[in-house]
Amino acid sequence: MRPEAAPAHLFLPGPTPVPADVALAQALPMVDHRGSAFGALMAELLPRLARLFGTAGDVAVLPASGTGGLEAALVNLFCPGERVLAVVAGAFGARWADMAAGLGLVVDRLEVAWGEAASPDAVAERLVDQPYAGVLLTQNETSTGVLQDVEALAAAVRAHAPGTLVAVDAVSGFPAVALPMDAWGVDLVVAGSQKAFALPPGLALVAVGERARRAVEGSGRRRAYFDLRPYLKGDLPYTAPVGLWYALERSLARLEGEGAEGRERRHRLVARMVREGARAIGLRPLAREEVASPTVTALTLPEGVAPAALRAAAGRLGAAFAGGMGPLREVAVRVGHVGAVGPLDAVAAVAALEAALAEVRGEPADGTGTAAAVRAWRGGGADGWEVEGYRKEGVRT
Repeated sequence: MRPEAAPAHLFLPGPTPVPADVALAQALPMVDHRGSAFGALMAELLPRLARLFGTAGDVAVLPASGTGGLEAALVNLFCPGERVLAVVAGAFGARWADMAAGLGLVVDRLEVAWGEAASPDAVAERLVDQPYAGVLLTQNETSTGVLQDVEALAAAVRAHAPGTLVAVDAVSGFPAVALPMDAWGVDLVVAGSQKAFALPPGLALVAVGERARRAVEGSGRRRAYFDLRPYLKGDLPYTAPVGLWYALERSLARLEGEGAEGRERRHRLVARMVREGARAIGLRPLAREEVASPTVTALTLPEGVAPAALRAAAGRLGAAFAGGMGPLREVAVRVGHVGAVGPLDAVAAVAALEAALAEVRGEPADGTGTAAAVRAWRGGGADGWEVEGYRKEGVRT
């Protein structure tokens, strides 16, 4: 399908809309990725990325998707035969656990019901009698719309197994949701460019703390494409996607201008608007509000409404929503509200859901959901939020 025929509005967990100035940055002249100009760009951006992740360590920017970053974490931190504990609360936690097992690790799973958050006590209990080389956490479970309390989970690991490494899949949550890794005792964090960074797909950002760096450098495991050691020395072992680095500079400027608090507040407001609007038309968020993700919401549909039919109807209106995953495939859709999004995007998402649902049911849409989203905007978080400043920053263009 040609891009001009694609849906105009992406309400996905990723890829997300890319602001115009970020997209246009990729059209800057190509340079030698081994030359002085690109070296200066790297020297400027890497410390800024480390500050964003909240680490005194280093950040490796890999030419890969987020999944590549997760594989890099596993093959650099652990050797075949080592035992890790994977906290699995949905499809992406399960994917990381499966990847670890496929790479030769012994994987114990702490299974959490879909739609629920992991308990720090349950993690601590698993650590009492069994030594682990690492614990694998998923900050934001994209399949269920649940945000895990990484701070509390990491604290449980630090308290009961201080020698165990904590690695976090933050691909769909960070930097929409802060994750100050050094302050929280997290050793490694993986993020992806195509979600909260509001960049095109193609970059995996792997932040490596001091303990993780020692593990990377001390490992005897053979590595190739995803060997982090050259990156941690400030080298590029392979050709960098130069255009994406240009775009990354623009993305970082936006993130720094808004700040962590403003960014999380904006995402939580937009998420609340989507959920309130959805509830008003009979779509039920899977996650309880106290553990609900600021970046993606999984909505279970009324009986008789097929996700495929709802998404097809939305597509005819020019809106793209994600399907459910795993056991939710036939009963849910997912709405992404992450990256360069604001309240008007939430109103548009709810309006598209409402109109699509009405089409599937053969009923007129009466604006109930849209009105509920606007009420949530006016009374549920907009006070004190600098909407005008957000516009001046141009987060959505």
